[in-house]
Amino acid sequence: MKKKYQNAFFIFGVVVFALMVTQLDFAQVWQGLKHAGYWFLVVLFLWAGLYIFNTAAWYLIIKGVCRRSADDVNQPKVNVRHPVSLPWLYKVTVSGFALNYATPGGLMGGEPYRIMELAPRIGTERASSSVILYAMTHIFSHFWFWLLSLILLFVTHHVGVALWPLAALTGAFCILGIWFFMSGYRKGMANRLMKFLGHIPLVKRWAKPFVENHREQLDTIDRQIAALHRQDPIFFVSSVLLELACRVASALEIYFILLVLMPSPNYLDCILILAFTSLFANLLFFIPLQLGGREGGFLMSSTALGLTSSAGIFVALIVRLRELIWVGIGLLLIKIEKRQKK
Repeated sequence: MKKKYQNAFFIFGVVVFALMVTQLDFAQVWQGLKHAGYWFLVVLFLWAGLYIFNTAAWYLIIKGVCRRSADDVNQPKVNVRHPVSLPWLYKVTVSGFALNYATPGGLMGGEPYRIMELAPRIGTERASSSVILYAMTHIFSHFWFWLLSLILLFVTHHVGVALWPLAALTGAFCILGIWFFMSGYRKGMANRLMKFLGHIPLVKRWAKPFVENHREQLDTIDRQIAALHRQDPIFFVSSVLLELACRVASALEIYFILLVLMPSPNYLDCILILAFTSLFANLLFFIPLQLGGREGGFLMSSTALGLTSSAGIFVALIVRLRELIWVGIGLLLIKIEKRQKK
């Protein structure tokens, strides 16, 4: 990636990061850290492992895309077996998520960064295909996680009749999301995404000319997306399972935090808290770092499962601090690579 673009991503992220930090109550943060003790470090290092799941899922997609387009004369030749190094991809994954966390709408930050970093190594069309596919897989796994968590709720808890309409609405929403992405896997998503952007008031002036000028490239990307799903299902299924496993394993964060407050938290309840909180927060995707939405989700889900409101607030605080630290790490990794290239 060119130096000016790296600087632009870095400066943008730092500005938003600084705004996020100013929203913290530092006295409350200090009390929370003292209460959490070494468990906060456990939570922090847990995410170093969870990002490996995300990196592995994206690596499989990149490998599948390169394998499917290996004979394309218009694409640069790459090593299909090892298209990129895993440590480098881990760095880009962490930085991409940092930009997504700090950007309203998510895809306005992390995905362009990933494409621009990956394009010099495997070509722009392959990079675009793999990034779009990974973004689809990441969101697709969320819908499966929410749907499976809804089933888990009915299996492990008594759900009152009053909540059945909300549960039915949630289930319908998840099934509709799964259907939408399965359709996108079969037919491609690049053209559909650009057509969707063409209806957004502030973006359509840019999106419509872009579609007209890059019709052939968008068609190629959609063919690569459809081909990977149809001809190499092992890459597709493996990446979805890795992302889903990451969702389940990330409930360990809530489990470790609750160990500060109680001797033996229920891990299944931690999964349910995470599922409801992530669903609620993602409905407010337009807010940077999902400020307020995530805290409200933790508070409502924890009290609904019999925990105190103070426990929900404590979990939300520690999770927010962890997110901010990893956003900072991701932004620093952008700058570190630039210095290494020099």
